[in-house]
Amino acid sequence: MRILSILALALAGLILASTTTAAVGAPVIKYRDDQFGSVLATPKKQALYYWRVEKRAGGKIRCTGSTAKAWPPLYAKRVVPQNIRGIAGTFGTVRRPDGRRQVTFNGLAIYTYAHEGPTQVLCNNVNGWFVVRVR
Repeated sequence: MRILSILALALAGLILASTTTAAVGAPVIKYRDDQFGSVLATPKKQALYYWRVEKRAGGKIRCTGSTAKAWPPLYAKRVVPQNIRGIAGTFGTVRRPDGRRQVTFNGLAIYTYAHEGPTQVLCNNVNGWFVVRVR
Protein backbone atom coordinates (compact mmCIF):
# COMPACT_ATOMS: atom_id res chain seq x y z
CA MET A 1 0.00 0.00 0.00
CA ARG A 2 2.86 2.40 0.84
CA ILE A 3 4.46 1.79 -2.58
CA LEU A 4 1.17 2.66 -4.32
CA SER A 5 0.97 5.91 -2.35
CA ILE A 6 4.53 6.82 -3.31
CA LEU A 7 3.84 6.02 -6.98
CA ALA A 8 0.66 8.11 -6.92
CA LEU A 9 2.55 11.10 -5.48
CA ALA A 10 5.31 10.73 -8.06
CA LEU A 11 2.76 10.60 -10.89
CA ALA A 12 0.99 13.70 -9.54
CA GLY A 13 4.35 15.50 -9.49
CA LEU A 14 5.04 14.56 -13.10
CA ILE A 15 1.63 15.82 -14.20
CA LEU A 16 2.16 19.12 -12.34
CA ALA A 17 5.63 19.54 -13.81
CA SER A 18 4.33 19.08 -17.35
CA THR A 19 1.85 21.97 -17.10
CA THR A 20 3.73 24.57 -15.06
CA THR A 21 7.20 25.25 -13.78
CA ALA A 22 7.84 25.93 -10.09
CA ALA A 23 8.58 24.14 -6.87
CA VAL A 24 5.65 22.55 -5.07
CA GLY A 25 4.29 25.08 -2.59
CA ALA A 26 5.95 28.02 -4.36
CA PRO A 27 3.87 31.22 -4.43
CA VAL A 28 4.28 31.51 -8.23
CA ILE A 29 4.51 29.46 -11.39
CA LYS A 30 5.85 30.15 -14.85
CA TYR A 31 2.97 30.15 -17.29
CA ARG A 32 3.16 30.25 -21.10
CA ASP A 33 0.87 32.96 -22.48
CA ASP A 34 0.14 32.93 -26.23
CA GLN A 35 0.80 36.68 -26.61
CA PHE A 36 3.47 37.43 -23.98
CA GLY A 37 5.41 34.18 -23.75
CA SER A 38 6.54 32.96 -20.33
CA VAL A 39 5.04 35.05 -17.53
CA LEU A 40 4.82 34.76 -13.76
CA ALA A 41 1.44 33.71 -12.43
CA THR A 42 -0.17 32.50 -9.24
CA PRO A 43 -0.55 28.73 -8.89
CA LYS A 44 -4.12 29.29 -10.20
CA LYS A 45 -2.60 30.82 -13.39
CA GLN A 46 -3.56 34.44 -12.67
CA ALA A 47 -0.94 36.70 -14.28
CA LEU A 48 1.35 38.75 -12.06
CA TYR A 49 2.32 42.37 -12.66
CA TYR A 50 4.75 44.99 -11.42
CA TRP A 51 4.07 48.73 -11.34
CA ARG A 52 6.53 51.11 -12.99
CA VAL A 53 5.80 53.71 -10.27
CA GLU A 54 7.33 51.33 -7.70
CA LYS A 55 10.22 50.49 -9.99
CA ARG A 56 11.05 54.20 -10.26
CA ALA A 57 10.72 54.49 -6.45
CA GLY A 58 13.45 51.89 -5.95
CA GLY A 59 11.02 49.12 -5.03
CA LYS A 60 9.16 51.06 -2.33
CA ILE A 61 5.45 50.20 -2.00
CA ARG A 62 3.22 52.82 -3.61
CA CYS A 63 0.19 50.63 -4.43
CA THR A 64 -2.18 51.18 -1.51
CA GLY A 65 -5.84 52.01 -0.88
CA SER A 66 -8.14 51.85 -3.91
CA THR A 67 -5.22 51.02 -6.20
CA ALA A 68 -4.49 47.90 -4.14
CA LYS A 69 -8.15 46.88 -4.46
CA ALA A 70 -7.82 46.84 -8.26
CA TRP A 71 -4.28 45.40 -8.09
CA PRO A 72 -4.27 42.98 -5.14
CA PRO A 73 -0.80 42.28 -3.74
CA LEU A 74 0.51 38.72 -3.81
CA TYR A 75 0.95 38.10 -0.09
CA ALA A 76 3.51 35.66 1.27
CA LYS A 77 1.70 32.95 3.22
CA ARG A 78 4.98 31.34 4.29
CA VAL A 79 8.69 31.77 3.74
CA VAL A 80 9.38 32.59 0.09
CA PRO A 81 12.41 30.81 -1.37
CA GLN A 82 14.97 33.12 -2.96
CA ASN A 83 15.17 30.88 -6.02
CA ILE A 84 12.37 28.82 -7.55
CA ARG A 85 13.29 25.95 -9.82
CA GLY A 86 12.67 26.72 -13.49
CA ILE A 87 12.31 30.49 -13.02
CA ALA A 88 15.30 32.77 -13.62
CA GLY A 89 15.26 35.61 -11.09
CA THR A 90 15.27 36.26 -7.37
CA PHE A 91 12.27 36.14 -5.06
CA GLY A 92 11.80 37.73 -1.66
CA THR A 93 9.32 39.76 0.36
CA VAL A 94 8.72 43.37 1.29
CA ARG A 95 6.69 44.62 4.25
CA ARG A 96 3.60 46.57 3.21
CA PRO A 97 2.33 49.60 5.16
CA ASP A 98 -0.22 47.33 6.91
CA GLY A 99 2.61 45.08 8.12
CA ARG A 100 1.84 42.12 5.85
CA ARG A 101 4.57 40.57 3.71
CA GLN A 102 4.26 40.78 -0.08
CA VAL A 103 6.12 38.63 -2.58
CA THR A 104 8.77 40.37 -4.68
CA PHE A 105 10.49 39.35 -7.90
CA ASN A 106 13.88 40.89 -8.67
CA GLY A 107 13.22 43.48 -5.95
CA LEU A 108 9.77 44.58 -7.15
CA ALA A 109 6.47 43.83 -5.44
CA ILE A 110 4.15 41.74 -7.61
CA TYR A 111 0.39 41.99 -7.98
CA THR A 112 -2.58 40.36 -9.68
CA TYR A 113 -5.31 42.34 -11.45
CA ALA A 114 -8.72 41.97 -9.80
CA HIS A 115 -10.65 41.89 -13.09
CA GLU A 116 -8.70 39.07 -14.71
CA GLY A 117 -9.33 35.38 -14.56
CA PRO A 118 -6.90 32.52 -15.01
CA THR A 119 -4.77 32.64 -18.17
CA GLN A 120 -5.75 36.25 -18.98
CA VAL A 121 -3.33 39.15 -19.48
CA LEU A 122 -5.51 42.22 -20.04
CA CYS A 123 -3.45 45.08 -18.61
CA ASN A 124 0.10 44.90 -19.89
CA ASN A 125 1.39 48.45 -20.39
CA VAL A 126 -1.79 49.98 -18.93
CA ASN A 127 -1.20 52.92 -16.57
CA GLY A 128 2.34 51.74 -15.89
CA TRP A 129 1.45 48.12 -15.05
CA PHE A 130 3.43 45.39 -16.80
CA VAL A 131 3.06 41.63 -16.79
CA VAL A 132 6.14 39.96 -15.32
CA ARG A 133 7.91 38.15 -18.14
CA VAL A 134 10.43 35.45 -17.25
CA ARG A 135 12.92 33.12 -18.87
